Amino acid sequence: MNIAARVYSAIDAPNQFTEINGRTLAYRSIGTGKPVILCTRFRGNMDVWDPAFLDALVANGLRVITFDYTGLGLSTGAPTYNPIEMARDPRDLIEALDLRDVVISGWSLGGMVAQVMLALHPTRLSHAVLIGTVPPGPNVKPAEQLFYDTASIATYGIEEETILFFEPRSQASRQAARRSVTRIAQRTSDLSVPVPVDFARARLGTGPTSPLFPAEPILEAMKRTSIPILHVGGDHDIIFPVENWYALNQVLPTLSLLTFPRSGHGPQHQHPRLSADAIASFVRNT
Repeated sequence: MNIAARVYSAIDAPNQFTEINGRTLAYRSIGTGKPVILCTRFRGNMDVWDPAFLDALVANGLRVITFDYTGLGLSTGAPTYNPIEMARDPRDLIEALDLRDVVISGWSLGGMVAQVMLALHPTRLSHAVLIGTVPPGPNVKPAEQLFYDTASIATYGIEEETILFFEPRSQASRQAARRSVTRIAQRTSDLSVPVPVDFARARLGTGPTSPLFPAEPILEAMKRTSIPILHVGGDHDIIFPVENWYALNQVLPTLSLLTFPRSGHGPQHQHPRLSADAIASFVRNT
C-alpha cells in the first residue's frame, strides 16, 4: 500500500529517507494538517518519543514529523551535538519535504536546535514549541549534578528514566514514568539505532556549566522575533531548570510558558495528551 494512503500511528509509522546535501536523513511522518517538526533530546532518536504524545498531536489535526540527526540513528553523515550545526537537519528536512507554515519543536538538546532554527532559519516557520530545554545566555539557576551522573550511564532502566525525565519525589510521576516507558516499548520493529554512548559521553561534560546554551546571537534574535514561542516544562527539571525561562519575562516578547507541577525534564511524557492539547491550542490561537 502507498505510504501516503494509509493512516499510521507512532507505533507503526514506517521509516522514510530523503537524500539532501550529501547525506541521508531518516524520518517518520504521521497525520495530516499543519506540520510539526520534532527535534529529539540528548542520546535520542526517533524511538524515544512517547507514542501517546505523538498520536495526541495527530488527533489535534497536526502532521507530526520525527527524524534522526545527521550521523545518528538511521541517518548518515558526520554527527555533531553543536546546536548551530544540528539546525541544518530540520532546515534541510523542511526543504526536502517542501513544507510551509511549520511549527518547529524540540525537546532538551532538540529545543536548542529549534531555537537556532527560529533565529537563523525562520522563513518557513509559524511557531516554535520548546519542551524541557534552556534559553541561550546566562542561567539564573544551574543544572544538578545528578543529571550528569545519570545521563552518562550506558543503558537506562526505569530508575534512570524516572530520574532524568520525571519527578522521583512524586509517586504519581513515578507511575507516569512506568506507563510512558511501557508505551514507548510497544514499537518493536523497524527501530532506529541507539546513539553510541561514547559519542554522547564525550559531549556531555562532567558537571554543570553556565551558560548551558552559549549562543548570544540566538538570544538577540529571539528578542526581536514576531514568531510565537511556547515553552512546556516541569517544575523540577534537573538539567534545564524552568526558572531560567521565567527570568526572561518581559525580555522575550512572544514567549508563553506552561509549567507542570511535580514534573521533570520530560513533561510531554508525563502528561502526553494534556501537553498535546495545549500545544495544539497554542498553535491554533496565536
